[in-house]
Amino acid sequence: MARERYRDQLDTLRGDVLSMAALVTDRLETALDALESGDHDRARELVESDDAVNERYLDIERECIDLFALQQPVATDLRFVAASFKICTDLERVADLAVNLAEYTLAADDAEFPGVDLRETGGVAAELLDDAVTAYAEENAWACHEIADTDDELDALCERAGRAVLHDLVETEATTARATDRLVETVFSVALALRDIERIGDHAVNIAARTLYMLESDESLI
Repeated sequence: MARERYRDQLDTLRGDVLSMAALVTDRLETALDALESGDHDRARELVESDDAVNERYLDIERECIDLFALQQPVATDLRFVAASFKICTDLERVADLAVNLAEYTLAADDAEFPGVDLRETGGVAAELLDDAVTAYAEENAWACHEIADTDDELDALCERAGRAVLHDLVETEATTARATDRLVETVFSVALALRDIERIGDHAVNIAARTLYMLESDESLI
């Protein structure tokens, strides 16, 4: 009976991690959509509901602590619990970055950003995150290595977009001091958004690295 309860706790932990991942992924997509459309209402709602992710994170943290303290898992189970906790930490940080993207939307006068499609770039990061979560759910070690390779492509995409933004800043002629200030603010917001999108990719790689360690005790991606 005790062993069955222990296995149930492990299964519950996996399910709760995936549930949190679904919540974070949905919030990221909402933030990217709001950023693209300039939808201040959706952005504001996202910012104001950030506590939902934090509460989910704290619940999972308690689950992991209980498993460590009461069940004292070893070997594969120990790696699973440790990796799951670390993955939740990365998911919570992705949720914070989604809030950042929403705040950039609230700070903008409109949805037009110079020289770069933030929705497309952010979509690559969101897909990378989804792939990492799927690798964890399906225990797919091969996919973990693929995710690390894809992140290099995202980094290059963000770098090219950043150069395009700076090019627009140099080439655009503002007619008034106010217009110049607004252009600089907009370009700065885009640069920050690109930075955060790149960080989302980094957290996806972290999730893949934790999963690979969980499955094979392989620390090559960490």
